Amino acid sequence: MFGLDLFEIALIGIAAFAAGAMNSVAGGGTFFSFPALLAIGVPPVMANASNSVSLWPGSLAGAWAFRRELKRFARVLPMLSAVAFVGGSCGGLLLLATSNAAFTRLIPWLLLVATLLFAFSAQISTLVKKWKPAPAGTDERHIGPGGYLFQLVVSIYGGFFGAGMGILMIAALAIQGFKDVHEINALKNWLSAVIYSVAVATFVIANAVSWPHTVIMIIAATIGGYWGAAMARRLPAVWLRRFIIAVGGLLTLYYFGKTL
Repeated sequence: MFGLDLFEIALIGIAAFAAGAMNSVAGGGTFFSFPALLAIGVPPVMANASNSVSLWPGSLAGAWAFRRELKRFARVLPMLSAVAFVGGSCGGLLLLATSNAAFTRLIPWLLLVATLLFAFSAQISTLVKKWKPAPAGTDERHIGPGGYLFQLVVSIYGGFFGAGMGILMIAALAIQGFKDVHEINALKNWLSAVIYSVAVATFVIANAVSWPHTVIMIIAATIGGYWGAAMARRLPAVWLRRFIIAVGGLLTLYYFGKTL
């Protein structure tokens, strides 16, 4: 199938299924799907681009699921979306301009940052809320210049790599004083969808996607996303988080070892 052997199909299929399931429950799916592509010999830059395309449908589904909450942000959503669009474009172009050798050297550092962000997401949220609590009597859905600037940086990072992007967004929204977890998730999912969409368009136009791998992973990730959503209420979230952190930590050590 698509010129791939059964082992490759099984590996990337299982990894994409796990990625879709994890993203629908707790995030961190890139820790499974991206290394799987590297393991079967896909060049690093193409692997990252293919991984973004593979997980793109899931981001759109997540945004659609929170469409009711998004209506509450009618005033700030257009500007936030524009910032995400510009940042995602810049990040995608930056990835395409990066050589495979340079990106290979960046992989362990990117995985390390993403793992730490995921592991300490609760502490990050608590610290930023203490640092800048929402002013009394103001609109909790107001976003200032600093929030837009932070979102631009997050969007560039998301277009370039993506893992840990959601945690960065949550921190940025917490800094702005947002309190409702459903509203935070709604914005995070929508902005992630925008960033993924523009990055995907950039990668496709630049012919940077390995379609034989990507088609398999899109199907598997979509199925995994549906399964993960169904199982989300049955499994303790803390178990999933610990598993993702363990996987992220092991992969970080592995890729640091490969660069030595």
